[in-house]
Amino acid sequence: MREVYDVLIIGGGPAGLTAALYSGRAKLKTVVIERLGPGGQMATTEHVENYPGFPAGMNGVDLSLRMLEQAERFNARVVYDEVEKVELGGPIKAVHGSGGSYEARTVIVATGASPRKLGVPGEDKFIGAGVSYCATCDGALYSGKRVVVVGGADSAVEEASFLTRFAEQVTIVHRRDALRATPIIVERALGNPKITVMYDTVVEAIHGERVVTSVTVRNVRSNAVETIPIDGLFAYIGLIPNTRFLQEVLPMDQSGYLLANEHDLSTTEVGVFVAGDVRPKAFRQVATAVGDGALAASSAERYLSGVASHGR
Repeated sequence: MREVYDVLIIGGGPAGLTAALYSGRAKLKTVVIERLGPGGQMATTEHVENYPGFPAGMNGVDLSLRMLEQAERFNARVVYDEVEKVELGGPIKAVHGSGGSYEARTVIVATGASPRKLGVPGEDKFIGAGVSYCATCDGALYSGKRVVVVGGADSAVEEASFLTRFAEQVTIVHRRDALRATPIIVERALGNPKITVMYDTVVEAIHGERVVTSVTVRNVRSNAVETIPIDGLFAYIGLIPNTRFLQEVLPMDQSGYLLANEHDLSTTEVGVFVAGDVRPKAFRQVATAVGDGALAASSAERYLSGVASHGR
């Protein structure tokens, strides 16, 4: 006899695990399909200090495991598999992974977005040990230290200004001859004595032993290379939503983020919902992902009980 879940959640980050907690607690038969391990980007953060309820902060992996334990306490099942294809039409949806196929009456897509990486030697080695993609998450770890911010758009320049609350020195490394951020954001940053900018410059490699100690940069005009001693590097060259397997299945914006009704996070496919960083958002944090997960699960429950009507 085939197994049909009430709620199938694709993605085991904070949005997906919160959705699993809420749907499991509502006595809905719930499964989470996670590609790697619980927590998503949260699990790559050395110290999460801005999630309510943990005054001293918590390691990202530990917080991820707590969320997983809480979801499993309410009988949510977690399966580690990579989703390759989905069939979302009709009352029973099918999700096909490399390790098996799963069926459910509702689906919540919470696959998140991955930071666009620099693709240089040392980057992967030092993620969580000097390489970060979230100043709000990790900035306080660099009190009195030297950091590099890579990028020149609004997010990079704003986060550089934010980092001056903690760091002694912030160097913006930008491959072009001018910052692309909004003029007022640029003005604020350039007026900060802690911030310097290296224009026409790219990162070539990140160095260290247990943690980051320096970075090699190259001027794209002169090809001059130098190595700068630093304690941390923050990369802001964009995000990539994890939606490749959903192309031509669900509506997306031009960047690949999934579009959903803001009121209940429903999509154009009846019984399918979206939560977390996989959708367009102005602010991407653990707290906002958790809120999305709770709303998506509540909307799925209402749909299953026949209370709400979905779609556009």
